[in-house]
Amino acid sequence: MSDIPPFDATAHTAYTQPPNPIWTYGQGVDSTPAGKVWVAGESEGWKVYNTAETDKTDLLMLMMSGIAPRPIASVSTINEQGVENLSPFSWFNTVSNYPPIISFACNDSSSGRLKDTAVNVMNSQGFTVNIISEPFIENANATAIDAPPGFDEWSISGLTKEKCVQVKASRIKESAFSMECELYKSIDITHPVTGEHNSTLILAHVKYIHVRKDMLTDRGFVDLTKFKPVSSMGDDTYARVGDAYRLAWPTWAQEEATIQDVLTTLASR
Repeated sequence: MSDIPPFDATAHTAYTQPPNPIWTYGQGVDSTPAGKVWVAGESEGWKVYNTAETDKTDLLMLMMSGIAPRPIASVSTINEQGVENLSPFSWFNTVSNYPPIISFACNDSSSGRLKDTAVNVMNSQGFTVNIISEPFIENANATAIDAPPGFDEWSISGLTKEKCVQVKASRIKESAFSMECELYKSIDITHPVTGEHNSTLILAHVKYIHVRKDMLTDRGFVDLTKFKPVSSMGDDTYARVGDAYRLAWPTWAQEEATIQDVLTTLASR
């Protein structure tokens, strides 16, 4: 990696206006210079992948790079013999806030066996899901190693185990946002034609959330500029959060009249 510049530790997230702050209802994408450039790319056409005919490794690479950015869950589990396991998962997101449910998918190993994480979450001892931030991305990345079953990735990570309120698995002390979880439901993902088992979808019920106090705003949000969460972009590419912009969600009560005027104008053209 000597041919790429070093990581800029001085960069930080700043809030800006959205890309097109004067956008109005019905306005096309090509109404701005950047939008024109974007739309011009359509002239190259589309490559269409038939997933039934595409190699599964190619599908993995395509989906991992196309469905991005994705947050990364560093999942800590413990087996029935007391050996702990730590592994990152980017097929991860929130599902519901009430009850608080999150999800992550654990793909089978290359040999076709269930990974330790998928096995361990079934044992009723609980597990933790920890969000990864920039200062310890290398530590977390080390735990992605394809170690043999029963290996404790904590031992090579340089991360610190911290006891939880309820679950037996440790949380990552360095993580500014950690969740103690119990298994809500697991779903075996099998190929609809071949019946091959490829992945296990884990729905986790969040029981306790540990948030570092210095990360919280006065309104109770996690401060993005301090949190520095890392996202997965496909293959071995990670990304930091760059500049952020605020874009208010429209409400029908406030926008109905404007929308009706726009629709009337568009209909008269």
